[in-house]
This record gives sequence, C-alpha cells and structure tokens, in this order.
Amino acid sequence: VYHNASATFYVPSEQAGPNGMHHEIIRCTPAWFGSAGRYDIVLVSTGEEGVGMDGMTVACVRAFVSFVHDGALHHCAFVEWFVLDGDAPDEVMGMWVIQPKEDGDGMRVMDVVPIESVVCACHLIGVYDTTFLPSDFDYADSLDAFKRYYVNWYADCHVHGI
Repeated sequence: VYHNASATFYVPSEQAGPNGMHHEIIRCTPAWFGSAGRYDIVLVSTGEEGVGMDGMTVACVRAFVSFVHDGALHHCAFVEWFVLDGDAPDEVMGMWVIQPKEDGDGMRVMDVVPIESVVCACHLIGVYDTTFLPSDFDYADSLDAFKRYYVNWYADCHVHGI
C-alpha cells in the first residue's frame, strides 16, 4: 500500500512549457501532518475518446496498491466513484456537477483501477445550495458534507486544458 503516486501528463501551457509536460503528486494519506486524512480527487480515463468529461470520470483515491498476479506486477488505485449529475455543465457556473456513486443500499461504490488510467488530480467545490457551513467546519469533512460537487476546471490551468 502506498500513500502517494506521481502523475506526469501532456498539456501545453505557459507553466508546463513548450513541450507541455506537467508533473504532480496525488495523495491518499490517512493522516496529513498529524491531522485528518487527505484523499485527492482524480480524473480517470474510461478508455473512450473525447474532450473534457467525455472519456473521463471522477474518483477519490483511497489507496495505491501493488501486487503480483500470475507473475506480473500490477500497480492499481483503490477509488471511490463519482457520477455526472446532468448531461451538460451547470448553466450558471459553467462546471460539471457530480455526486458520489451509490449502490442500491446507499453505500458509495468503490473499485480497483489500473494506475495508468489515472490522468491527473482535479479540484471539487461543494454545491452549497442555500445551506451555510458552520464556522468550525473542517476541510477534511468536505467529501462527506456535500451531496453534489462542481468539477472546478478553473483551479488548475493544466486540468482546464484537458
């Protein structure tokens, strides 16, 4: 079990330079600097061709694992899935809205995916609706506190270019 992985991907931009290569660390740490855990959100390729969310889905990385099966070493991510909430980005915010994928019993759906299918990290914003957050709200509770999230394409120029 590993608590982080490195992602390198191609997105030409001013920050990544003319060759467009960008490098980032994706974390799934049960204790972040002695506090609550940090579980990064990622875009996962579904193998379909497309631009933006076409061909990708969102997941929360809970662990990175490696194992040997039939003599071959496999590097995987244990993820918690999110699904799109609608067929188009939100009209006001211009961002896709997602929600945790749940099974028939209301439990969040988890899966193991090849690490090669993890494209890059991404940023979510909780959909607040009319609810206010308490002043003592802890960021570590964000993935449990909201029912829906915006996929924030604007937080990172590299994700915006995908």
